Order: sequence, then structure tokens, then C-alpha cells
Amino acid sequence: MTLILGLALVVGCAVLVARALALPRVRALHRVDQIAAYGFHPQERAAAQPRALHGALERIARLLGTFFAGRLKGLSEPEMRRELMQAGMYRMSPLTLIGYRVLSALGLPVVFLWLAAARASGGAVVLLLPVMLAIGWLGPLTLVRRRARFRLERIEDELPKLVDLLVVTVESGMGFSGSLQLAAQRFRGPLGDELRLALQEQAMGLPTDQALANILTRCESDGMRSFVRSIRQGEALGVSIGHIMRSLADEMRQRRKARAEERAQKAPVKILFPLVALIFPAIFVVVLAPALLSILNTMGAT
Repeated sequence: MTLILGLALVVGCAVLVARALALPRVRALHRVDQIAAYGFHPQERAAAQPRALHGALERIARLLGTFFAGRLKGLSEPEMRRELMQAGMYRMSPLTLIGYRVLSALGLPVVFLWLAAARASGGAVVLLLPVMLAIGWLGPLTLVRRRARFRLERIEDELPKLVDLLVVTVESGMGFSGSLQLAAQRFRGPLGDELRLALQEQAMGLPTDQALANILTRCESDGMRSFVRSIRQGEALGVSIGHIMRSLADEMRQRRKARAEERAQKAPVKILFPLVALIFPAIFVVVLAPALLSILNTMGAT
């Protein structure tokens, strides 16, 4: 009986110690579950976890970025953070991006030398090596900026729908915060992510005005600037949000129409290059080849 009681006490003590050690982890998971209630789902985060090779590469890039960040001129960590925020890459740190640039700048010339060692002359290798180095250094940053540009274009296209939804919900009697939460549930993609992030900041105690200003910092575009400034000025002056949203909806549609017309005007210029490079040579071959063959046959006969 004494032995059983002693074993029970030892097991109970072990359970209490394990519970005490795991308490910070449990609290952290509880906070993550609270954040998930505002739109980010744990399943999506688990699916987005990097694989082992990608995780190792990311650790190497972070170490290189930490080493070279203070030694290379022109590498501003706040600037890299701004580029990543505009691209929606919140999980990547600026130091990791710097490390990827260093890896690319070192790896691309090495691969080029390995491929060109037996095929190209020494002069061509010497001339092209700085080009490969520049491409490797600017390549990751160019990809991030390209992703940011496509992301901003998608947000610009979805903004009129957001404004229409806010007009309907606000004029039906719902508060502006409730309208934003409803829009965050309806929208997917970059705009929905930004709305859910703004709601999380509000839940953590940040005022609505500052949360909207943070959206503008992450998504610096004309439409988003008009949206945020209109709401902030309306709240500061006491103007009806519904009236502001209706005026903003008209402005958004006019801006989207102007943007579509601009793209339509650029289309002929963009079509010209593939037309000259791909279609004209084939037309010249079809039209001029018979005449050229006839001239050659005539000259050969004489």
C-alpha cells in the first residue's frame, strides 16, 4: 500500500512538473487560437510551413544576411522590410532577403562558370561574369518588387467591391468596425489579408485610425490612399461614413475605368514587338521566297 501510494505521488509530481514546463507553450497556442478567430486559420499556416530543405536554405540566408547587413553599403533593413511588406511576405525577415541576395549573387556566377568552362572562351566568361553577378544580386529584389506590383494591382481591382460592400452594410445600420469585419470574412486574397491584419491590430488595442494608416503603409497605392484618407478625414470631421463611401465608390469606378483605358492604349505598342519579331519574318519568307528562287533560277540558267 505504501509502495502504491509512493508511485502515485511520484507520477502526480511528474505530471505537475510537465504541466508547469508546458504552460508557456499552452498559453502561446491559446493566443494563436485567438488570433485565428479573426481570419487566419491554423490549417493554412501548417500547410505553409517550409520543407526541411527550404528551412535549411532560409537559415543559411539569414546567417549570411546577418553577417553582410552591416558590412555592405546600400543595404537598409527598414527599406528591405518595406519591400517585403508591400509584397505581402510577412514571414520573411529583411535579413533573410539580404541573405538570399548574397546567395544568388555568389551562386549564379559559380553556376555560370561551371556551365561555360568547356563551351565559352575566356574573354566571354570575363565579360559575362559581372553581368551574372549583377543579375544574381538584383534578382531576388526584382522578384519581390514584381510580386508587390501584382499584389497592389489586385488590391486596386478589389477596392471598388470593398467600398460597395461597406456602403451597403453601413447604410443598413451596421457600424464601420462591424462592416470591416464582415468584409474581412467575405474577401480572399491580398485585400482580405490586409483587412484581417487590421482587425487583429484593433483587437490588440490599436485605434482604427492607426490601423488604417498601417494598411496604407503596407499598400501604398492611389486607391488605397484615397480610401484610408477619406475614412480618416470623415471620422475627424464627423461626416457620415455612408456618404463618404458612396462618393468614394464613384471615384474608384472612374479610376478603374481610366486605368483600363490606359492599358488599352498601351496594347498596340506592346503588340508591335512580337509582331515585328515573330510575324514579319514569316511573312517575308512566304512573300519573298518565291521571287528570290525565281531570280536564282534565272541567274543559274544564264
